[in-house]
Amino acid sequence: MAKLIAPGLWSEVPSPFCGIGADDLTVRVRDDGAVTVEDNGDPVTRAGFEQPLGDKTPRVDGRPVPLEAAVSRAAELLQAAQLPLIAGLAADVNGVRAALSLGDRLGAVVDAADGEALLRNLLVLQDSGWMTCTLAEVKNRADLIVMVGGGLETGFPRFFERHVWVDGMFVRAGERRVIHLGQAPSAAGRASPGKAPEVLACDDVHLPQVLAVLRALVKGESVAAEAVGGIPVARLAELAKSLKAARYGVLVWSAASWNWPHAELAVQTLCELIKELNRTTRCSGLPLGGKLGSQTATQVCGWQSGYPLRIRFSRGTPEYDPYLNATERLLDEGSADALLWLAAFDSEQTPPPTEIPTIVVGRCGMAFPRPPAVFIPVGCPGIDHPGHTYRTDNVVAIRLYQLRSVGLPSSAQVIRAIEQRL
Repeated sequence: MAKLIAPGLWSEVPSPFCGIGADDLTVRVRDDGAVTVEDNGDPVTRAGFEQPLGDKTPRVDGRPVPLEAAVSRAAELLQAAQLPLIAGLAADVNGVRAALSLGDRLGAVVDAADGEALLRNLLVLQDSGWMTCTLAEVKNRADLIVMVGGGLETGFPRFFERHVWVDGMFVRAGERRVIHLGQAPSAAGRASPGKAPEVLACDDVHLPQVLAVLRALVKGESVAAEAVGGIPVARLAELAKSLKAARYGVLVWSAASWNWPHAELAVQTLCELIKELNRTTRCSGLPLGGKLGSQTATQVCGWQSGYPLRIRFSRGTPEYDPYLNATERLLDEGSADALLWLAAFDSEQTPPPTEIPTIVVGRCGMAFPRPPAVFIPVGCPGIDHPGHTYRTDNVVAIRLYQLRSVGLPSSAQVIRAIEQRL
C-alpha cells in the first residue's frame, strides 16, 4: 500500500493510468498541490500524475457558480431530455456505479469513451470465447511471448520491465524468448538481457492475413503463397513450430491500436489460433488495455446490468446493443438530446463536439473550445480521493489512495448529488 515516507513524499503508489497497475511509484506532492513522479515513472504515468491542478470552480455556460447551482442545472438538463446519453465512464469503481445508477433513473444510454476499441475484444469474447492469462502468468510461466501488432511499448511502457525481462517462478528472464509480429519494438521492448529483438515485420493492416496464414500453419495446412504482408511464409512456419514447441506461449495484443474496419475478426483469428495450439501444448492470450478506467467500466457494467457497455435503460431494463447505442452514432444521428460526459482521469479527455446540452463531470483543469452547459471539476482517483480500478487482466482490483487534499469532490459524489436532485 502507498506509504508517506517523508513530508509530501509517497512510496509504493499504484497508477490508475497505465492499465497494468504498476504499484511501485514514488510520488511527491508539493504544498501547492502539484504532483511529480520521482521514481519508476513512464510517459503514461507521468502524464497522468503531473497534470496541473487548474481552476476548481464549477461553471454553468462558462460562468463560475457554486457547486450546488451546477448540480441543480445538470439535473434540470438531464431531466428535460427525452434520451440522455451518459458517456466517457472514465472513473473509478464508485464513479461508474454512480453513473449507471443515474442512467437507470433517467432511462439513459450508457457508453464508454473508447467503446470502439473495447468492442473489438468484447465481440470475440461474446461470439466464440477466448483463452487468456494474467500478468502474473506471463511473468512466472511464459517461455515464448509473441507481441502482435504495434502500440504495445508506447501504450504500456513498463509491461516489459515488470512482466517480461524479469525472473519468474518457473522461467528466468534470460530463458524467455520474445518475438515481435508486426512492428519492430521501441527501446522499452529491447531492454532484454543481451538479446537482439526477433522481428517478423509487417504493417498492422496486414495482420489479418498474416494471422490467418499462421493459424493455417499451426493446423498443419499447406500455404501456396511465398509471402504474406511482406513476411516469408517460411518464417511464419518457423514461428508456428516454435509456438507448438513452447511450454507456455503467450500472444499479446492491444486492440485499441488496430484501427481498421472489422478489426475484431483479426482478434478472433488470433484467439482461434490460441485454441488450436492448446490441443498439443499450453498457450494463452493477453489483451492489453484498461487505461483511464476502461476496464473498470466494463467490469462494473457487467456486475450491474449483466451486459458490457453500450446499454440503454429507456424501457426500464438494461438493453444491450453495441451498434445502436454507440456514442458516435447517437450524436451523429441526433438521437440523444443531452450528454453527461464523465472523465475523471485525464483533463485532456474532453467530450466529443456536439450541439446538444453537455454536462461535463471531469478532472480539474479541463479546457474546452466552447464552454459546456455545465462543467463540474472533480478529483482524480488515486490522487485526490481513494478508490479502486481494474487492471488489464481483470483479476486484480487496484486499491487507490488519496495523496493530497485540495477540496475537490469525487465523480461519484457529484453524480449521486445530481441523481438526488431529480
